[in-house]
Amino acid sequence: MVNASASNAYDLAKQAAEVVVKKFAGTHDVLAVLGSGWAHAASVLEATDEIGVTEIPGFIKPSAIGHGGSLKSVAVGKSRVLLLTGRTHLYEGHGVNAVVHAVRTAAFAGCKTVVLTNAAGCLREDWGVGATALISDHINLTGFSPLTGADAPAPLHGRFVDLTDAYSSRLRTIAKSVDPTLREGVYMGFHGPHFETPAEIRAARVWGADLVGMSTVMETIAARHMGLEVLALSLATNLAAGISGEKLSGDEVLAIGKASATRVGGLLADILKKIDLEKN
Repeated sequence: MVNASASNAYDLAKQAAEVVVKKFAGTHDVLAVLGSGWAHAASVLEATDEIGVTEIPGFIKPSAIGHGGSLKSVAVGKSRVLLLTGRTHLYEGHGVNAVVHAVRTAAFAGCKTVVLTNAAGCLREDWGVGATALISDHINLTGFSPLTGADAPAPLHGRFVDLTDAYSSRLRTIAKSVDPTLREGVYMGFHGPHFETPAEIRAARVWGADLVGMSTVMETIAARHMGLEVLALSLATNLAAGISGEKLSGDEVLAIGKASATRVGGLLADILKKIDLEKN
């Protein structure tokens, strides 16, 4: 049952945060999550220390292709960044709490900002495969919410979280100051793990989606509930089903990710540096 015990989920995140703070000798400012296609970006950000996620309470090593299983501590200017090299997805079957556990842990470990990255199917042929886009809003078609079930314990009471500015306009402005060519678009979140059908993509277009994927939405909702500011970036690793006429595969996602690694890794590093400068 999803979120059968909200208190236990938050208590577990607190325990995980204690382990992280002890391991890395202090709190952090930003959580950055590397999604599919972004794993190679980790080499651009030099870690001062790292820990396997299975050593942290409540974390599960991701089973999705292209996802790593470590949490790294990275110094970016005066800021300290937690870099998660892979995420848990809803389709892995561990429940919503497992999907958002890293976000809640980061919040309890001092983070005020989360930067989420993902690979996405692109509905915009004019953008092209390999394009990087800022998520300006989302449509949640997963059928889930991390706030379902019992209300969170004090002082986190309140399930009716405002998502008007779910993806921080302030952070998007910072990102575009780093790269003015960045597109902005609406991300539609599906449960997965199968790719969408051409009919679903046609419906997504009618609804106003520019990108489709199987992550990010749950983490964003949980982050906003915890008071974190969210920036999210998508790497368009394929044209969505039915647009190009080609069959879709996970190998294509990895191939585009590898080809784009240096570019997106540098972009992520530069955005984190600019966020640090704006903070300080």
